[in-house]
Amino acid sequence: MSVFYVLIGLVLLVVGGEFLVRSSVSLSFRLKLSRMVIGLTVVSFATSAPELLVSVQAALDGLSDISLGNVVGSNIANIGLVLGITAIIGPLAIDKDFYKFNWPVMVLLSFALYLLLNNDGVLTQLEGGLLLVSLFTYLFLLLRRARKHADTVVEEVDDSLQKTSNFKIIIWLLIGGCALYFGSELLVSGAENIALTMGVSEGVIAVTLIAVGTSVPELAASVIAALKQEKAISLGNLIGSNIFNIASVLGITSLIQPIIVKDESLMSVNIYWMLGFALVLLPLAFIPKRMTLGRPKGLLIFIAYAIFIALVFIK
Repeated sequence: MSVFYVLIGLVLLVVGGEFLVRSSVSLSFRLKLSRMVIGLTVVSFATSAPELLVSVQAALDGLSDISLGNVVGSNIANIGLVLGITAIIGPLAIDKDFYKFNWPVMVLLSFALYLLLNNDGVLTQLEGGLLLVSLFTYLFLLLRRARKHADTVVEEVDDSLQKTSNFKIIIWLLIGGCALYFGSELLVSGAENIALTMGVSEGVIAVTLIAVGTSVPELAASVIAALKQEKAISLGNLIGSNIFNIASVLGITSLIQPIIVKDESLMSVNIYWMLGFALVLLPLAFIPKRMTLGRPKGLLIFIAYAIFIALVFIK
């Protein structure tokens, strides 16, 4: 039954995430926000909703390992799994914003998280507040930079959603909210039982099963876009997702309930993998072919992710 709960939970998270993105974008158009602003802020936050709901639910249940493992695992999966598979299907172009702005911010936040957790093994409410402040600072700088490049195409925003009725927006919000809530409940409950049955920690399940589960929307969208040969996903989008995961998901979760590190492997192994995946993107962006993430690089990233998953279960 636990596996069934996890599967149903994952389906509900995917459905809830999709409806939340649609309703958020439609509502943003109603509020007269520009397409660019919606793409850079509203869509990014909405796609982090599954991670946020799962982490908050886990923290409230006293399973802080799941909160931390979910974010660390999701950040690894976004690069190793999602980016790796997408690049294998079709080469990705890398824009200059990658190394000038988004990548440095992601690396900075990743190291900040490591230092905060390594200090005393707890992510306090004050530290969570600082992460949220860093998120707002990032968004402010992001929007200011975007105004200088007003011709930037934001492909995640569907223009047809401008015509959505108020009734549809409300229904979509209700469906999205309910699906995310019940999906997170079932996923956390099922994952906890699987961990107990397999004799592994909640942290191991969180960094693998739950992390991949909450990254399913990004993976599905990326693979479909790559198969259609549409440039609907870029390195910058996934990096943005990782930034939101650390700053908003852990920031908000720790404000509700301080997050305590219980699984030793999270700080001794997993977080180093997260930092490694973040750091390796810069040399991959320039060597051997500049500003292109081709199939060999995608395969390399994916193999590294497969090794990570294998090592997590072996240990």
